[in-house]
Amino acid sequence: MFEWLRQRAGVAYERLLEREISGAPTHVAVIQDGNRRYATQRGGDAHDGYHAGARTTERVLDWCKEMGVEELTLYAFSTENFDRPKDQREVLFDLLEDKLYEFADDDRVHDGGVCIRAIGDVDRLPGRVREAIDYAERRTADYDEFTLNVALAYGGRNELLGAAREVARAVEDGDLDIEDVDVAEIEDRIYDRPVRDVDLIIRTGGDERTSNFLPWHANGNEAAVFFCTPYWPEFSKVDFLRAVRTYESREESWRRTRAERALALVRALGGAELAEARAIIERFRGTLPEDPSVEELEVESDGTSVE
Repeated sequence: MFEWLRQRAGVAYERLLEREISGAPTHVAVIQDGNRRYATQRGGDAHDGYHAGARTTERVLDWCKEMGVEELTLYAFSTENFDRPKDQREVLFDLLEDKLYEFADDDRVHDGGVCIRAIGDVDRLPGRVREAIDYAERRTADYDEFTLNVALAYGGRNELLGAAREVARAVEDGDLDIEDVDVAEIEDRIYDRPVRDVDLIIRTGGDERTSNFLPWHANGNEAAVFFCTPYWPEFSKVDFLRAVRTYESREESWRRTRAERALALVRALGGAELAEARAIIERFRGTLPEDPSVEELEVESDGTSVE
């Protein structure tokens, strides 16, 4: 009886969250933590935890598609994972190989136009995993409705270091002028194909850290971060919806801050700057807290109001 009530309450809460959410982030990145702890808690081994986590990954793909997310990045194997015991690494490599082939041949992937690609130092991976990556990328290369990035042999610091070294060599060889080094130049040297800025990072398993994950695309975009205690195999749709709600709350706060700054600019400036400031106010109108000064503020420099 108690379990039935718990399930009913969970379904009701899920529906409530769905009604509360008005949009979705474009790019979600997930740190899938807790597979081994999940297995240990249930008397199993790492193999059981990783396979249970793989099933969660499939569900999250479906939820992303339902919500309108356009890009998902999964932190599947970090550079630090190479330090794990060989038997644990082999279990992960087996699973990665199997899932890459499985996803590449899945009708849902092809029907949904999902482009699969690996990011990271994949040359460090065993040949059989690299062959699976090549197969998945070739099979889905022409799709553009949804992008699934699988971070393998990935480390954010190494990623940025490699891009910096490439830029330095190009400048030294005379192929690149130092004045031409900009954001686009760095991004071109991080990945062969562009990755969208990250809007939301989700980490399961209880740890509150982002573990060197996508620093250029997440930190530079001030991505929202959602930490939750369930292990990855336990991650539910309610958890996912709560994460999206966190993103929406952060976006609303960001828009409010921008609007308040624009209002301060209108109060402080006049003349040539007024038109630009007024345009910003109009863009963010409705996100400000109720403030009569928004409607009544007059700029003495030309005698016109904000309206």
